[in-house]
Amino acid sequence: MDNKNAIKARLLFSLARKRKWGESHTAYENMLKPFKSASLGKDGMSLAKDLADELMRAGLILKKPTHYGLQVSLNPRMAHEIKKMIKELLGFDV
Repeated sequence: MDNKNAIKARLLFSLARKRKWGESHTAYENMLKPFKSASLGKDGMSLAKDLADELMRAGLILKKPTHYGLQVSLNPRMAHEIKKMIKELLGFDV
């Protein structure tokens, strides 16, 4: 299993587990909470942030800039692809 794809799936799963689809959003930092810098290595948190930005560019994660910080949610139009990625890489049904 590719480590980067596994991290992407964990990022998506952290939002899906909290049911953050569409209009229900959470802080950008909350998406990164499941990761510990010790478990990802020296540059692990920056890698996780880069992969989160990549998911936003791909359209899987929606971003909502607010005056109190960046908010994120899962794109409900891409639900099939998100659920498929989580199932294949992590083995969880969402």
